Amino acid sequence: MPLIMSRPWKHPKTGIYQLRRAVPEDLRALVGKREEKVSLQTRDPAEAKQRFATALAELEVRWANLRAGPKPLAESEAHHLAVAEHNSWLKTYSDNPSQQNRWDVRLGDWLFGARGSAPLLEPGSFRSDSSQEWLKIRLMEQECLETAKRYLATHGIHDDWLNQQTMARAVGAAIQRACLTLLKLARGETLPQFAFSLTRLPAGPPASQAPLQVTSFQDLLDGWKAERRPVAKTIYEWSRVVRELEKYLGHTDARRLTSENLVDWKRALVTAGLRAKTIQGAKLSPVRAILQWGVQNKLLSSNAAEGISLDVKAKQGERKRSFTDEEAKVVLRAALAEQDPVKRWVPWIGAYTGARLSEICQLRREDVLKIEDVWCVKFVPEAGSLKTSGSERIVPVHPALIESGLLGFVAQVKSGPLFAELSPDKFGKRGGNGTKMIGRFVRQLGLKDPRLSPSHSWRHRIKTLGRKHGLAQDILNSITGHRSTSVADSYGEFPVEALFRELCKIPALELT
Repeated sequence: MPLIMSRPWKHPKTGIYQLRRAVPEDLRALVGKREEKVSLQTRDPAEAKQRFATALAELEVRWANLRAGPKPLAESEAHHLAVAEHNSWLKTYSDNPSQQNRWDVRLGDWLFGARGSAPLLEPGSFRSDSSQEWLKIRLMEQECLETAKRYLATHGIHDDWLNQQTMARAVGAAIQRACLTLLKLARGETLPQFAFSLTRLPAGPPASQAPLQVTSFQDLLDGWKAERRPVAKTIYEWSRVVRELEKYLGHTDARRLTSENLVDWKRALVTAGLRAKTIQGAKLSPVRAILQWGVQNKLLSSNAAEGISLDVKAKQGERKRSFTDEEAKVVLRAALAEQDPVKRWVPWIGAYTGARLSEICQLRREDVLKIEDVWCVKFVPEAGSLKTSGSERIVPVHPALIESGLLGFVAQVKSGPLFAELSPDKFGKRGGNGTKMIGRFVRQLGLKDPRLSPSHSWRHRIKTLGRKHGLAQDILNSITGHRSTSVADSYGEFPVEALFRELCKIPALELT
């Protein structure tokens, strides 16, 4: 039997305190487990003690309700419980009350069959025969019902149909009151000071009033990007992730986020069919980063995303692979026949440098030059943003590129971008539209294998060929812009002569 924990329990890995309590034997069948665990969402021992007392009171009230068995929920009890929802809405939107657009106060008094007077309604502003407004009423009722079920479950109250309806009406009334207050605040009206208290439970001790503190996910993202100064595409993608999370949660307050919320969100993303790598790298990682910035800047007490991850090991048949010799020949032969500079040269440069497509598409005339009598290509941030600091590098021009006529093409460009006719995307990157163009070009050649990436498989190929022909590993990493595998590899420089010597070990493909 688990020990009864009379004080907060500190998780040995995360350092976050929890309430742990053995479920009484007579309640285990109803609770469905032997021990209750509730995260206190803090690493501060003093704060954990305060939260522990409140959480324990809530737990004991729920157990008492479960022991009492099914009984009708009185309206007064329902309204008492719904105070928490009222305070939650005020806390979320009080700084910017005009941003509250989830709840329509014109319709709030018409829920659940109530057709009483609505003092804020202007004559003719609500048409009872409007199908759209009736639909909105039904959606608002559904939100109240889902919230009511959560409150009933939290407090151990029997969730029969009658109790659900009683609680849902109380929730709707609480939200309506809160939104009417927000409407007045949005108009600039002066209101008496209102308190944002914690939920007062029937058997619980009085909770102290808490000051209004709201930290939105957007606040965290704005602070993070001001310090890190990421590229425009990252800002766009992370902002979209934040909006997705807010939509899933139904609120914008990062302080209300729990690890359980994120586990549920992760489960929903898996159910929606997203790949593990996408969920881990493009969803959870951005959220974890901005929450950590909030912790470091004393805006949050803990990072709710800490320890939440997903196994991203590629499944059989999903891992990206190199172009084979035959596939490479198909692409390069087709490129030779193209008049469009992007289709003509981007695949060839990728084939013999292993550079990223975005790096190639942003090359300028001045990035192709002679260094120590060796023609080279420079990948530098002046041409456009690079993925990492190690991506800034010099790569010798392979003899196959010279023989194919690359230097003649470059000489025709007086200055500026080599692919000036390739329009930048909304982030100012030519690589965005270049990726689409090359993707269609390669797929139209009959190379349909999903493990092939029309642009990135050249990077896989150059690594494969480097191993096959015995290129020095540190030099191969320097050519592709991959991070060194050891501190020793980062010492010294990579002479162009050495880079050229190693690159020439990779033979040119015979296309005839």
